[in-house]
Amino acid sequence: MIDHARLVKGIDVPIVKLVPRNERKVSKKYFKRIEASIRAVGLIEPLIVFAVEDNYEILDGCLRYRILLEMGVESVPCLLGTEREAFTGNRMVNQLSASQEMRMLRKSLEELDEKTIANALGISNLAHRLNTTLNKKLAPEVIRSFESGKMLLQCAKEFAHVKPERQLEILKLMESCNDFSVTFARGLVLKTPVSKRVKTAAKKTPWTKADERKSDLLKRLREAEQQQDFYSGLYRQYTTNLLKLVIYVRQIVANPRVAAHLDEHHRELKEAFEQIINSTES
Repeated sequence: MIDHARLVKGIDVPIVKLVPRNERKVSKKYFKRIEASIRAVGLIEPLIVFAVEDNYEILDGCLRYRILLEMGVESVPCLLGTEREAFTGNRMVNQLSASQEMRMLRKSLEELDEKTIANALGISNLAHRLNTTLNKKLAPEVIRSFESGKMLLQCAKEFAHVKPERQLEILKLMESCNDFSVTFARGLVLKTPVSKRVKTAAKKTPWTKADERKSDLLKRLREAEQQQDFYSGLYRQYTTNLLKLVIYVRQIVANPRVAAHLDEHHRELKEAFEQIINSTES
């Protein structure tokens, strides 16, 4: 937690006198979540500042300052620090585990409605945070073990792959060994007979996708081969017909009487015949 011994008092500082010391780059999603929280329940954690001449340098809370600035807030609650040092209170706060967060959310639901809490967290609903879908798949004993903090969320998710009676068997084994690791739970799930497993919709793995691409490629290759065979056959037939045509035309042109008749009455036709012969010979 923040060392309050280094903080003198709380003051309201005009936002125009606040000067960020370090800019913190965050994702747009995280920014929107913090903004939604401030809009829903207000500024819960004051900014930590240090007086520098007539202004106040922000030691912790630059992100909150940017949000309040966009909201048009004129005065900001701050804690005045006695030492000018760069630190962040957020780094001194322990992160909540999934089970702790879930218990806090359920406690909050006793006084606030789900929509208000969801808006404060910047999310559409609390179903994911409360693990509603997961709890429907778990036996009550497993849920109690998870909520008590014995096992991590990822460990609890492994139980969802087996039926409730098998979940109890795995839970007893883990308790007897005092081992609630994800690896141990996954190993016990893998050893579970098929009859005690939960049927799930098969997801396409990278290997499945690779097989599909391979099948599609083979199909295209077969189609290309068929087209090649068709055009190859067509070309062979064309070549054969062309050769027959050349032989026939040469016989016509080589006949003196026919050649004379063509010269006299069909000069253009004779020139076409001669062109066919010349092109094949070249």
